[in-house]
Amino acid sequence: MNTKPGTPKKNLMLFSGRAHPELAEEVAKHLNVSITPQSAYDFANGEIFVRFEESVRGCDAFVMQSATAPINQWIMEQLLMVDALKRASAKRITVIMPFYPYARQDKKHKGREPISARLIADLFKVAGADRIMTVDLHTAQIQGFFDGPVDHLFAQSILARYLKDNYSGRDIVVVSPDAGRTKLAEKWADDLGGVPIAFIHKTRDPLRPNEVVANRVVGEVDGKLCVVIDDMVDTGGTIAKAVRQLLDEGASDVVMAATHGVLSGPARERLSQCGAREIVFTNTLPIPDEKRFPGMTVLSIAPLLARAIQQVFEDGSVTSLFDGDA
Repeated sequence: MNTKPGTPKKNLMLFSGRAHPELAEEVAKHLNVSITPQSAYDFANGEIFVRFEESVRGCDAFVMQSATAPINQWIMEQLLMVDALKRASAKRITVIMPFYPYARQDKKHKGREPISARLIADLFKVAGADRIMTVDLHTAQIQGFFDGPVDHLFAQSILARYLKDNYSGRDIVVVSPDAGRTKLAEKWADDLGGVPIAFIHKTRDPLRPNEVVANRVVGEVDGKLCVVIDDMVDTGGTIAKAVRQLLDEGASDVVMAATHGVLSGPARERLSQCGAREIVFTNTLPIPDEKRFPGMTVLSIAPLLARAIQQVFEDGSVTSLFDGDA
């Protein structure tokens, strides 16, 4: 087949919002591309202005933004970047949200509530996004909220490899911090060589968000190294209570692994004092020095994002990155 003279080659362009430029720079290095220069600033009243400094016509655009605080500002900035790309004739726009914002509100718990996770998907669709790439959604069904391809990446391979390298030979039990994450705990248990699982049964008062009323451990943890797994840690209350509960029930050590370190408010204090031997996160969200402490390890998600971007760009398989298990 003869290509017409002047038919453009596919052209990968990477764009980054201002929320977490370090992660975007790292992804760019792995891809061997540079981040497309842009000017972005805030007007006095808080409105955001974005403009790309070079042509994006016909490009395969990947727009990265990590939804950290102030979360609504960064969502808006990413929406404006997508809109600018659509209006400047980018060929395909992939929105990369290492941490999907508003993912906790994925259904109505009571009447008269929004389904915020669905609204986020609608906003990006209307802005012009063709596909979404994200890491460890709070619940997998959020993929169905976006009417287009969603690449749902898993940080488990990175976290589990780190734990295998550092804690092999220990008597491990994987602990889910609530009954809803036992499926995930089973995957982790397989990954760590078929170890047993336990979970913490907790009750909440529906009128008091971020607060747990009571815990009890279901499963055998006495004398074992407990690996507590979760998708995100926000204020750290649930995790701190879980760690103390496990130590009270005779666990020899507790290690915590989670993908997203939101770490709002008292999280640093709670986590550093909860008695866990180590707390491991990835850098899907920026974790500045003031939120870190000696027992915290932050692993990079950039190699995984870069490999997924490469597969999407080359029309390859993202699922293959997870041994066909995505």
